[in-house]
Amino acid sequence: MFHPDFKPMPYWWEAYRPEADDPVDPPAQARVAIVGGGYAGLSTALELQKRGLDPVVLEARELGFGASTRNGGAVSGGVNIGKSLTGRSLSASDPARADTLLADAADAFGTIERLIEEEAIACFWRKCGRFVGAWTPAHYRAQEARVARLNAAARSEATMLPRERQREEMASDYYHGGMLVERSASLHPALYYKGLLEACRRRGIAVCARAPVRRISARNGGWLVATARGEVQAGDVVIATNGYTGEVTPQLRRRVVPVASHIIATEELPADLAASLIPKGRTLSDTRRVLCYYRMSPDGRRVIFGGRARFTPITPERSAPILHRFMTDRFPQLRGVRVTHAWTGNVAFTLDAVPHMGRQDGMHYLLGCNGSGVAMMTYLGIQTARKIAGVANYACAFDAPDFPDHPLYFGNPWFLPAIGGWYRLRDVLDRALAA
Repeated sequence: MFHPDFKPMPYWWEAYRPEADDPVDPPAQARVAIVGGGYAGLSTALELQKRGLDPVVLEARELGFGASTRNGGAVSGGVNIGKSLTGRSLSASDPARADTLLADAADAFGTIERLIEEEAIACFWRKCGRFVGAWTPAHYRAQEARVARLNAAARSEATMLPRERQREEMASDYYHGGMLVERSASLHPALYYKGLLEACRRRGIAVCARAPVRRISARNGGWLVATARGEVQAGDVVIATNGYTGEVTPQLRRRVVPVASHIIATEELPADLAASLIPKGRTLSDTRRVLCYYRMSPDGRRVIFGGRARFTPITPERSAPILHRFMTDRFPQLRGVRVTHAWTGNVAFTLDAVPHMGRQDGMHYLLGCNGSGVAMMTYLGIQTARKIAGVANYACAFDAPDFPDHPLYFGNPWFLPAIGGWYRLRDVLDRALAA
């Protein structure tokens, strides 16, 4: 199943590869020091500079090394907000808060669309919509119960598609129908990152590669941020490390759970086959606990297929066969199609399945994409910058004082293999009982 030219790296890196050539040295002083150089860090820096504040971005690896160039490129308008891996729904436990979160998630979708237009970022932005396949008839009914709230609070333009019409959206009978969400999009994640980076550089923002932060300490009413390449005196600090949050901020590390997400890209397909798989070019996902998500590449010639092959990092050579099997379960016509790229990256989940921004120990943070990082991390970066600049005209719904942790969790997700196995078993049982 491996193509002779197989590469254990993201397919997106063919267009933009994370860079650290001639890295910028951190300045001795900055108004705001931002730890993490992904979507969150760059969007925070860009908005701070627009508001007249001087930021510096400190990235531990090459620029774009993390999830910002490794994700699937689907852009959500809030469909996943408050939907935990355990199946608990915020809409059921706290419907009023769920509605405010969905409204701000809808604003996140509009925000990224405006940013791409304002900065003229060429990243194959396309408002293609999304189809979320129902794993069982019970899942279909649960989706049906959510449509009205999604449309009212998040302006999702969601409708239900019964199983007998499913082939309008995908060349497969694998699901029991599902939900269509028109207010959803796709892009090329690495080119979007490249566009944000270029926007920062046009404005003279210092974005420093290979500058891992070793220590953050209070100093003279501000902060001293010690990196591997020098110290920065800053008035404020923003932690934007998401699924790569480390030991420098232990109180934040224990509030996010890094979950590995794995993706493959196929070789170029025959034109007629490629056109038939997802005829309307939507992004696809499903309602399984161990979900899969997939789409066509921006040129429409390959399948980009991702999912939880394992909940922890494994080599691309191990994850690719698992994902290939998942893909051919859904599209048997792809048996024999080879894989050219396979890769992995960390998604940050929170214990309440909600992204968070706020302050911890005097430092600002924005963490926990929960699988909706493209729009959400961009949005929370902009909201955090506006908060620091004192120009926010309302309280963002994701800026809440309660950022839950657990007394037995300190940042090492040792429990993920067991949870992954339990979720897989429950998925199998659900499907068997439905049959």
